[in-house]
Amino acid sequence: MQGKLRQAWRTAGLLTAALAFGADAAQAQQVVGITKDTIKIGGMGPLTGPLAGLVVPQLNGVQAVFEEANEAGGIHGRKIVYIKEDDECLPSKGVGAVKKLIHETQPFILVGGGCSNAAIAQKPEIVESKIPWVIVASTADSLTEPVDPYIFSSMSAAWMEVYGMLQHAIDQGKKRVAVLWQPDAWGKARIEPMYAALKKANIEPVLVEEVAVEPTDLTPVVLKLQAAKPDAVMLILFPKAAIPYLRDAYKLGFLPLSVGGSPLGEIDVIAKGTGTADAVKNLRSLAAAGYAPDDPHVAKWKAIIEKRFPGDRFNVLHMFGISAGQFAVEALRKVGPEPTREKIIQVMSTLSVQTDTYAGPLRCTPDDHQCHKTLGVFALKDGRISGVAKAEPKR
Repeated sequence: MQGKLRQAWRTAGLLTAALAFGADAAQAQQVVGITKDTIKIGGMGPLTGPLAGLVVPQLNGVQAVFEEANEAGGIHGRKIVYIKEDDECLPSKGVGAVKKLIHETQPFILVGGGCSNAAIAQKPEIVESKIPWVIVASTADSLTEPVDPYIFSSMSAAWMEVYGMLQHAIDQGKKRVAVLWQPDAWGKARIEPMYAALKKANIEPVLVEEVAVEPTDLTPVVLKLQAAKPDAVMLILFPKAAIPYLRDAYKLGFLPLSVGGSPLGEIDVIAKGTGTADAVKNLRSLAAAGYAPDDPHVAKWKAIIEKRFPGDRFNVLHMFGISAGQFAVEALRKVGPEPTREKIIQVMSTLSVQTDTYAGPLRCTPDDHQCHKTLGVFALKDGRISGVAKAEPKR
């Protein structure tokens, strides 16, 4: 009799364990993008097209972090599967790319976004689908203002860059300020904050000039600047416009302090585009990264990137992706072995992470999902990009 009871208890115990295992497995299957072995994460950005060179390194930085986490055992035993879609940095392509991710790939979260133009168009789809999104590089203020519970940015906002650019010029004793800007969605997201920053500083710009996104000759613009006599020029430009400006300004002997944002972070490449390092000797670039590519602090990641992506030359763009990836990995770790989207947004809403590539922490609060606040200021010194200052802009 006792033997039969013991057998019954064993059978009941095994049945209970099996039911519990089945419930756990069912729960894992019910969470979109989660299996017992994997965590699927989606990413989007211009994998092709003229701006791919600016964003692919950032997404490679994200992927490197995920692959390093996988080699260390994964997240609570699960390996990250990172699937990227090409949005070509275009609003129309961007909507299609994010719809494909959300409805076909079905990831647990998104870690991507390289261009504001595409990201602004993608936001409504993401909000409607209630999928957590860690923004890697898109900087438009409207992406995080007002706060949406599912959207977090590891990148500096547009207003932060332009406020920081102007403040750096003021810190150098500059008072006569001119502004060159490109009138696309990216530039429009920055020109209004620049006007606000100038007003706050009680500075009337000596010239504000629109510049085509891909100009060939900016000699007329340089002549206008020379006539206006600024001692600092704010460059709200991508490299395709900044390079002709710096080249033509150098030819005409016009070399004031020029200050740009994160798209101008590869100052050594810009120097090659102008034909001489002398054309960029007074160029400063503000970027989310806290270190120059050759800084010993990031030597580990330089080696990792160049090993995993042999065609890449490690630069500040990779650092943006590395920080975004580390933020996502830390959130996944903190959410525990039974993740849900609701749990991870709760974790992200109060998460503070000191990443390996930013000067300051990524710190989120329930009322502020623009989690990055500290910028590095960079220049070209002896042929290498060097950090020359830090900035924490205040609006």
